[in-house]
Amino acid sequence: MEIIKVENVSLTLGKTEILKNINVSFEQGKIHGLIGRNGSGKTMLMKCICGFIKPTMGEITVDGKRVGKDVDFPKDIGIIIETPGFIPYYSGYKNLKLLAGLNNKIGKEEIKRSMKQVGLDPELKRHVRKYSLGMRQRLGLAQAIMENPHILILDEPFNGLDKDGVGEMREYLLSYKEQGKTILLCSHSAEDISVLCETVHEMDKGVIQRIS
Repeated sequence: MEIIKVENVSLTLGKTEILKNINVSFEQGKIHGLIGRNGSGKTMLMKCICGFIKPTMGEITVDGKRVGKDVDFPKDIGIIIETPGFIPYYSGYKNLKLLAGLNNKIGKEEIKRSMKQVGLDPELKRHVRKYSLGMRQRLGLAQAIMENPHILILDEPFNGLDKDGVGEMREYLLSYKEQGKTILLCSHSAEDISVLCETVHEMDKGVIQRIS
């Protein structure tokens, strides 16, 4: 089943054509890799899929709903795009509790469980401004998974993690896929892509092609 479908999508910002007639689909229950140089359009495509940016042309369907028509933002989706932003003078747990309050789908136990799954202590009182880059990245992943979404959209999720941290996150994402979840992963690491991804698409100058 195609859970994400992008049809004839183009995006122009100012006079710059960012995405050029993108046609691609991603099957449910797999980890899909998206690679390409900086400025190739990867992040913009992810933002369009998530409903953050409206394409100039074309249509995007996520789990049977047209983004920007049937829904403003896809439901049941967890997201890390660019550097996760948090309130710096709150703890990690307090930040996630505030975010969870937007949907009121989960409680304290689910928040704490998501933090533990990514290697963070939910009882840690340290403010996020004192977190290392790796800890911030883990908190971003905890935010993405805490409501147990069916789809994860992850843009460079391993930034700032040491070797052990990367290994832990890879194992987690593979276990997530085994639950039938779908992951769209953007990474500059060839090893991340080869270890995790069942399909790989490459973007270059706003054009996409499948390479494996």
